Amino acid sequence: MTTPSGFLVADIGGTNARFALAGRDASGRPELRAIRELRAAAYPTLAAAARDYLAQSGATDVHRGVFAVASPVTGDAIKITNNPWAFSTRALQAELGLDALLLINDFAAIAHAVPHLHREDVVAIGGGAGHAALASERRDGHYVMLGPGTGLGVGGLMLRDGEPLVLETEGGHVGFAPTTPYELRLLEALWREHPRVSAERLLSGQGLLNLYRAICAVEGQTPELTAPEQVSEQAAAMPDGLCARCIALFCELLGGFAGDAVLMHGAWDGVYLAGGITQKLLASLQRGGFRSRFEAKGRFEPLLKRVPVLAIAHPQPGLLGAAARGLLT
Repeated sequence: MTTPSGFLVADIGGTNARFALAGRDASGRPELRAIRELRAAAYPTLAAAARDYLAQSGATDVHRGVFAVASPVTGDAIKITNNPWAFSTRALQAELGLDALLLINDFAAIAHAVPHLHREDVVAIGGGAGHAALASERRDGHYVMLGPGTGLGVGGLMLRDGEPLVLETEGGHVGFAPTTPYELRLLEALWREHPRVSAERLLSGQGLLNLYRAICAVEGQTPELTAPEQVSEQAAAMPDGLCARCIALFCELLGGFAGDAVLMHGAWDGVYLAGGITQKLLASLQRGGFRSRFEAKGRFEPLLKRVPVLAIAHPQPGLLGAAARGLLT
């Protein structure tokens, strides 16, 4: 049951905590109001951030919430993967005075958002069937959502007669698999600091910096940059430099990982790319080697050529998905 303020939704990542009040629009679809983004590091706990948001928004009659979190949701205890916040769901519900609080994985929220995305909310990357992949225009389909941000999120979506079946995964933590001799040398360099190298170790914000440092090690150069933003800035300033090559390789590796995710999930109807880094690197993803690596799957290349990849341009897909999930309860 909703109230005049609606219900509270949140999208909690490693860096930012986004909040909104959610409800149903005139057509019955999820609607967001009073959207605010807070820096997670500015608050000691998630409860403190949520209380501050509620005070800022002036909402006094909120009785339930749906929070999307960058963490496995396997019980009452939650630990945000790339964020120091840890909490009990039951204790958080009590602290916020809510009658009900549902926790879902952040990419489960992206999956719940996908059936509500329209043509203006997505940008096609490369070939495939293009906008034929839009889940909002189909009753049945099988999709995978993934994207680099503070971490590397992965989720699955099956539509069956218009009903969403969402798969919560931690697919970003599968092991990184090099496909060229040069990438093997990068892996060997990464092994010196990380006994296990996951896909997220390269395909995330920190991963971009890890990749830069590994390239420096292979090329015999001393790494001078200390933040992923510096890598992107130097790549833009020096299109023929090492950082530009780093960005290009990042896009290629992301394409290869996306193709692997399609094979693992049987997501023949399309890939939806989310994450803040996707938007920042959209031009590089469109013109670079993302699509060729996505399709380069040996005997399955003809099949992958038909699979569309759509970058999500909607400004708040996590909140939209949390709202959509809340309307199902």
